[in-house]
Amino acid sequence: MTPPDDRSGVASPAAGPHHRALESLYGSAPVNALFDSRLEIVDEGRSRIEFVVTEAAYHAAGAAHGTIYFKMLDDAAFYAANTLVTDRFLLTTSFNLHFTKPVRAGKVVAEGRWVSGRRRVLVAEARLIDGEGDEIGRGTGTFMRSRIALSSLPGYRSHGG
Repeated sequence: MTPPDDRSGVASPAAGPHHRALESLYGSAPVNALFDSRLEIVDEGRSRIEFVVTEAAYHAAGAAHGTIYFKMLDDAAFYAANTLVTDRFLLTTSFNLHFTKPVRAGKVVAEGRWVSGRRRVLVAEARLIDGEGDEIGRGTGTFMRSRIALSSLPGYRSHGG
């Protein structure tokens, strides 16, 4: 596969620096200071977020509030999709999620995977896996290219590229 021309904004297989810059962008988002989490871009169209759930995120019945599910599923799907777009920040336009098991304190992994679309609208899915290896939630999102250039965002720092 040949790299796209500079105007397409579609990722090529040699997108390593773009992937590292997306990881930097995740780490720079102020909301992520609230979570013990780390993003890894695994490959084009694939992301992984490891995070720790604490009792501070619990609802009154002693399990993590649904905001944790949404935030981590949305982020994993978003970053999986944004690996394919090198020039623009994506925006979530819709997200559907399913809760399958309560989240309790401990390590959880969100795995994101691009499903379809490459130009204006992209679809990606994600799943949450708890420390026991059980799927505890899953979601599918639709993401649209914004007018925001990735290069204009202070947290988007390309490493070696």
